[in-house]
Amino acid sequence: MRKPIFERPILDPANRPVVLAAQIALLIALFVLWWALVKTGVLPAFFFGDPAKVLGRLYAWFATGSIWIHLASTLIETLLSFAIGTALGLVFGLWLALTPFLARVLDPFIKAANSMPRLIFAPIFALWFGLGIWSKVALGVTLVFFVVFFNVFQGVREVSPVVLANVRMLGADRRNLMRYVYLPSATSWVFSSLHNAVGLAFVGSVIGEYLGSARGVGYLILQAEGVFDIDSVLAGILLLTVFALILDLAVTALENRLLRWRPVAGETERGRGGG
Repeated sequence: MRKPIFERPILDPANRPVVLAAQIALLIALFVLWWALVKTGVLPAFFFGDPAKVLGRLYAWFATGSIWIHLASTLIETLLSFAIGTALGLVFGLWLALTPFLARVLDPFIKAANSMPRLIFAPIFALWFGLGIWSKVALGVTLVFFVVFFNVFQGVREVSPVVLANVRMLGADRRNLMRYVYLPSATSWVFSSLHNAVGLAFVGSVIGEYLGSARGVGYLILQAEGVFDIDSVLAGILLLTVFALILDLAVTALENRLLRWRPVAGETERGRGGG
């Protein structure tokens, strides 16, 4: 049974208000340190920017509404890359994990494709799909796919043979095995990969916008770099970071909802101890 929050130790990691306050305090301290180093001349503002101007640039973008078209473009590309890459990784991961012969045949080809530096395909995708949204989505999909694929593949392969034998003895067919054994086993592996996949989807979108685009946060950053506007560059990076964190929080919320059956860390140990 969980203790009331007022009975928990102050530094208890489960004490969410204290953890959140510590995170906010750390963030403010980093900005203050950055501002102090710039103002004292330790860090040249031309190269490291001014945090006050960076925040002012973000405010101006939102106040004028000029950022929305760029932000919407980047977010759409990211969400599409994330969704398509995850779906393909899930399907192919399950398929090959349940088809050992085919997995053995395709193993060297999959490893070879995964070892390629996929960012070099960005210009090729621009030629194939044009400078619109789909060249960025294609690049993001290649980054997300392998992360999800290998986690799903490993999750299904980790299913205990004893569990499979017992379920088959109870009369489970292939569909029941998929629903009650393979998918639950792969789910936790899938969600652990989705947190990395969110960041990779953003990377694919921004790199694609760098190489050719008329809108997007990556396009804004590229334009700012062209005129040595470091404040706008850092403002764009900060904006991308915030929305990547928001999407990661959404994945965490979905994970907590779908994996309610998973025991809380330390719960088993407390149960064994009788406390």
